[in-house]
Amino acid sequence: MDAIGSQALWLARQSVEYYVRSQALLPPPTDPPPLLRDPGAAFVTLRLGKALRGCIGTLGPTKPTLAHEIMANAVAAASSDPRFPPVAPSELVVLLYEVDILGALEPIPDEGHLDPDQYGVVVEAGGRRGVLLPAIEGVTTPSQQVAIAKSKALIRPSQAVTLYRFTVTRFREEGE
Repeated sequence: MDAIGSQALWLARQSVEYYVRSQALLPPPTDPPPLLRDPGAAFVTLRLGKALRGCIGTLGPTKPTLAHEIMANAVAAASSDPRFPPVAPSELVVLLYEVDILGALEPIPDEGHLDPDQYGVVVEAGGRRGVLLPAIEGVTTPSQQVAIAKSKALIRPSQAVTLYRFTVTRFREEGE
């Protein structure tokens, strides 16, 4: 893993551990590696083994730097994912972290331009937006990918959507 990946995972882990223990935000680094100095979009996923424990991200920059973005999304994944209770201090030693740095959203005409191993997808309709990252275990076809993203956004299966795809650079901690 390169220095960017190591730093991204370190920032995610340190941010969550600091927040869970102190209910305060870790101060951002004063001199992050070059890529992390620029604005950017990222998702942070927390896992207990292979089980999802939290996942929050942004599709575009919302903070001054990618380092800030990763830190904020890590804390949100640990404390604000509506699917899970906040991370407890006892979970910190077993959490595994994943940071996905997103490329730009690219409008596409149909799901024929998707590859679920290579691209994430965004679906939009009626003011709702659903997102699914690429390379999700068990998702093998573009139609599955779009159906899951629609479901997450509470968009009817038959409803027409505007589609976008994006790439990610994924950094992941591996379990035992």
